[in-house]
Amino acid sequence: MQDEFFNQPILNSPYYYPTRHWELDESGQPTQKIAEKRRPAEFITPIPKPKKRKKSKAQEQKEFVLDEGEGLSTEEQQYDTTFLINRVRNYVDQWRADPNPHNWRVTPETARLLQHWRHHPFNSIRPFFCQIEAVETAIWLTEVAPQLGKKGKEILDKLVAVNEQANPELMRLALKLATGAGKTTVMAMLIAWQTVNAVRRPNSKKFTRGFLVVAPGLTIRDRLRVLLPNDPDSYYQSRELVPNDMLPDLDRAKIVITNYHAFKLRERMELSKGGRSLLQGRGDELDTLETEGQMMQRVMPDLMGMKNILVLNDEAHHCYREKPSSNEDEDLKGDDRKEAEKNKEAARMWISGLEAVKRKIGISQVIDLSATPFFLSGSGYVEGTLFPWTMCDFSLMDAIECGIVKLPRVPVADNIPGAEMPVFRNLWEHIGKQMPKKGRGKGKALDPLSIPNKLQAALDALYGHYEKTFELWDENGIKVPPCFIVVCNNTATSKIVYDYISGFHRENEDGSTSLVEGRLPLFRNTDEHGNELGRPNTLLIDSQQLESGDALDNNFRDMATSEIERFRYEMRQRGEHKNANNITDQDLLREVMNTVGKEGRLGESIRCVVSVSMLTEGWDANTVTHVLGVRAFGTQLLCEQVIGRALRRQSYDLNEEGLFNVEYADVLGIPFDFNAKPVISKPQLPRETIHVKAVRPDRDHLEISFPRVEGYRIELPEEKLEAEFNDDSILELTPDLVGPTKNRNEGIIGEGVDLTLIHTGDMRRSTLIFHLTKRLLYTKWREQDEEPGLHLFGQLKRITKQWLDNCLKRKGGTYPAQLMYQELADMACQKITAGITRKMIGENEIKAILDPYNQTGSTNFVNFNTSKTDRWQTDSRFCHVNWAILDSGWEGEFCRVAEAHPKVKAYVKNHNLGLEVPYQFGSTMRKYRPDYIVLVDDGHGEDDLLHLVIEIKGYRKEDAKEKKATMETQWIPGVNTLKSYGRWDFVEFTDVYEMEDDFEAKVEQKFNEMVDSRSVINANGEMK
Repeated sequence: MQDEFFNQPILNSPYYYPTRHWELDESGQPTQKIAEKRRPAEFITPIPKPKKRKKSKAQEQKEFVLDEGEGLSTEEQQYDTTFLINRVRNYVDQWRADPNPHNWRVTPETARLLQHWRHHPFNSIRPFFCQIEAVETAIWLTEVAPQLGKKGKEILDKLVAVNEQANPELMRLALKLATGAGKTTVMAMLIAWQTVNAVRRPNSKKFTRGFLVVAPGLTIRDRLRVLLPNDPDSYYQSRELVPNDMLPDLDRAKIVITNYHAFKLRERMELSKGGRSLLQGRGDELDTLETEGQMMQRVMPDLMGMKNILVLNDEAHHCYREKPSSNEDEDLKGDDRKEAEKNKEAARMWISGLEAVKRKIGISQVIDLSATPFFLSGSGYVEGTLFPWTMCDFSLMDAIECGIVKLPRVPVADNIPGAEMPVFRNLWEHIGKQMPKKGRGKGKALDPLSIPNKLQAALDALYGHYEKTFELWDENGIKVPPCFIVVCNNTATSKIVYDYISGFHRENEDGSTSLVEGRLPLFRNTDEHGNELGRPNTLLIDSQQLESGDALDNNFRDMATSEIERFRYEMRQRGEHKNANNITDQDLLREVMNTVGKEGRLGESIRCVVSVSMLTEGWDANTVTHVLGVRAFGTQLLCEQVIGRALRRQSYDLNEEGLFNVEYADVLGIPFDFNAKPVISKPQLPRETIHVKAVRPDRDHLEISFPRVEGYRIELPEEKLEAEFNDDSILELTPDLVGPTKNRNEGIIGEGVDLTLIHTGDMRRSTLIFHLTKRLLYTKWREQDEEPGLHLFGQLKRITKQWLDNCLKRKGGTYPAQLMYQELADMACQKITAGITRKMIGENEIKAILDPYNQTGSTNFVNFNTSKTDRWQTDSRFCHVNWAILDSGWEGEFCRVAEAHPKVKAYVKNHNLGLEVPYQFGSTMRKYRPDYIVLVDDGHGEDDLLHLVIEIKGYRKEDAKEKKATMETQWIPGVNTLKSYGRWDFVEFTDVYEMEDDFEAKVEQKFNEMVDSRSVINANGEMK
């Protein structure tokens, strides 16, 4: 059964009622069983409050909150699992099953259309069952339910009730269809049904021939032109959606297609700030915005004379009325709060525009179409709960089991032990803190080669599989390449990822530039000679800017200047000189983006798209095979929207069994679950706050001072360079450091695939030695603003080879080539440099460079409040500060042992103290904060106590080794050289986490050993 489950994901025909589904358990994982029935719809949705009525005294008591919404309900808003979709589905199934059209309770025109959609021998694309079912649901609710007495009235009353609460001025009906299921066809069928009936039954109030189609952006707006009867590619004729004798009726339809941004009231006159002040004078503020009527005259002039039009909202999850008096997003911070504000602004503009149309023209009904009709953050409702006016559902799992969409394969396992989720499943969790926080500013240019190791490994792993896919397509004569998309969080991230992938020019110190080739060869935008390609392989795009219709902002225009000019050149080469000269930058890029994967069009050569924010809905390239997320994904809603961009099928040919063949899209960095439910964070109890401070003047005799070091200076030896390597010089390349080297990608069903880094294993050793030596010379062995000492290259090359031979270890499918990742190269350079410095201690001077504005730190300045509950109240005889704030359980025991030891004269926990040790980890300069400073009497007397810096570690990762090496080879000898801060030493306490038995005794034993080892004086009065 296991093999059948993974080898046969598609169970149902896309053209008939789905009769089987793969059974999932409560966590959304397959049970290996096929259920011989249709998958039921189960969603959490807001339920309306009952209408106000007079209550008895007993009823006036506080009402009990009934909660079947899994902990989401409050007194203000209750949630429940909706079974309404399943009830409507059952009614529609019974109605559909009647073979006699005279019993359908619909007009003859509607009956004719239903028979045509269900049974016509279509020459090309035939409507899917899910498309017909969606239209049938709208027909049943409009024409059939009102005639069914109590049964129909109950359904319609519930639909009215949920709209009165959520959309008081509008009557909305939502039809949920998975991405790729063909919502445009459904809209065409709805328009045909309404128009034919309205033309042939002009007195009926159920039908209209006026339609306002609203899209979330210009891409979908342009694509929806197929809904216009006179469009060359009109669906009504090209897809045979209407019998030939009914086609003339469609010519009488009035259809306006717009994007919701058009509802924003515009300025009637353009005035500068000074001009506005001059005209306004001291009078009332000038009102230069257009009125609602003027806005509608601009947006929908063809509908101005009509009454009660029908609105079709495409991707309607952006349109809702924010729940009043909601504090739902009070707890949101940072990017989440910005996202909520952006959602609210878009939703407010969209629904306010529709309400204005309702007031001025009249709207009979709004039909929403969306793959994800769920409330967004900022709506006032729990994010991810279903629009309660949803009456039809065809989910992503339904679409996968019918083969209508590609099957997304996501990481299910990797070779990093102990993690709950594969690293590449939620990549941002592991790299987010290392990525740029905002868009590109005026600061120092970011280095594309310094992106985090795990991001480089993810790109390499996914690219390795793309390379095989590319070759397979090429061998089979497919004329357009597969498409690899990267979705980033902001312009800064997108730019460095784009440069890393496609190549960039690095500015040299003399002002010249040199080309750095893209690290993924198939995506390079330059040829082997460094010349820019006439047709770029990789496209950088800001989809949100393009969708709004606004001009590109200067930041993005600067980034995209090169590709814009190359596309203009290509248009001229095609003979489109006039268009190339007149088209705006944003329209040009939109044209390229919308024609990716389309032979003979501007975007046909694009292999990789790097997008700021998520790629827009409606981007319907069917050549997408690989997706990488480089941003946070707070909800499953967002995950599904982004993955949806990769799900459109290439082939719609049936196999011998009457089913579609399975197609796959491989996805990394998007933590998508196939059967996810909304999650709400529970409120937390308040915590007690305490004041942590130096106790003055009572404990001033316990003050501990320390140097504030900001760098180090090392005098180079005049003779031969040598290195002394030890255990801390070892760099072990592991999947945990590099990123997973073996990654298993699977869908919820279907065949899996392994993504590895094997293709990186063929790099020559001499190339690697040269690369590392050059990096070592330029980053570690040159003075600032001076040329590198090329005379050292030979010696450094010898030491680099020595380090590679003895200190580089590999595990878990890693390769030496991973040292080409700049962060790992810098780790290697740091270890080599530490080995050289270690050899120089005692022979060449190492000096600590102090902060020129604040050279000395002290316990005197500790003063802060905290609500942390892990804390130790210090003994007034040993610590200047009243509390030690603990980071883990062992630290309290450490305080107890320190206060009881006879050689300890004072100590302090380094929490908000200010002791920081600058060190380099990979390509990044960091600040390390040791755990404790302890003053120890080591035999030199009370006036010359030893300052012992103590670090307590469990498992030592690479960064811990760098911290220790920096302390031993730079900070400690550098501070001791100053001679003005006393004597300092460093100890690392490494095996505390292994002490499970007799913990207190072992901490005390280890502490004694550390202090005693620093108290042995040799004959020269120096410590061993």
